[in-house]
Parts: sequence; C-alpha cells; structure tokens
Amino acid sequence: MELEVTKIRLTSGKEVGIIEALSFCYDISDTDFQVLKVLLNSEGKNEDSLAEMLKLSKASINRSVNKLVSLGFVERVKDSSSKGGRPRYIYKAIPTERLIEKIVNDFKRCAELFGQLIPKELGKQQQ
Repeated sequence: MELEVTKIRLTSGKEVGIIEALSFCYDISDTDFQVLKVLLNSEGKNEDSLAEMLKLSKASINRSVNKLVSLGFVERVKDSSSKGGRPRYIYKAIPTERLIEKIVNDFKRCAELFGQLIPKELGKQQQ
C-alpha cells in the first residue's frame, strides 16, 4: 500500500510528514499508520482482513491494533458472529473529526510541555 506523503518544512529546514510527527508523539510506526488509514476508510475490519489487505502478518496487525486501541485512535468491538473459542474482534477507527481533534490537542499539549521544559533547561547555570 503506497502512502501519500505531504510534508511540512520545520524552522530548521527539515521536512517531516505526518508519520514522523505521529511517531515522535505517539511512537506510531508505518504499519500502525497503514492500519489506521484502512480503518478510517472502512466500517471496521478484523485482524484477518487487515492482514490480507495490507499483506502483513497477523502478529504485526495485532501489535498495531493493540497500540491504536491503547492510544484511543481505534475501538475494539466483539464480533457478534464469533462462536466459541477465542473471541474475535472488529476494529473501528474513532470518527475522523474526533481523531483530528485528539491529535491536534495532544500536539498542543506537547508544545506546552516543551515550552515549560525549555526555559528550565536553557536557563540552568553551569556549575
């Protein structure tokens, strides 16, 4: 799956895309981002269909969906067609508007935290 890459130029001149920004703030990998994009463009998928679509192992998909669930980007819903044995789940991305709002707010919070840290670190006197 080819990802469209839009980059922004930072003050340093370095160009970064959304994957690099999400990786910095959330430790999201390329695979996690691919899974998230598929889930944003679907009504939900199970691990088997994600693995087949993305041509990745179920173990990779499992790691990604668990990370995305823990970040609050994706919801896990028990598959009602699952019968006996280990339960199966359907994974659905939270609504796009809510996801964007969450990421923007988290980025703002990170900027605030760095804004508090920088004066402390740069203002330290050498001893």
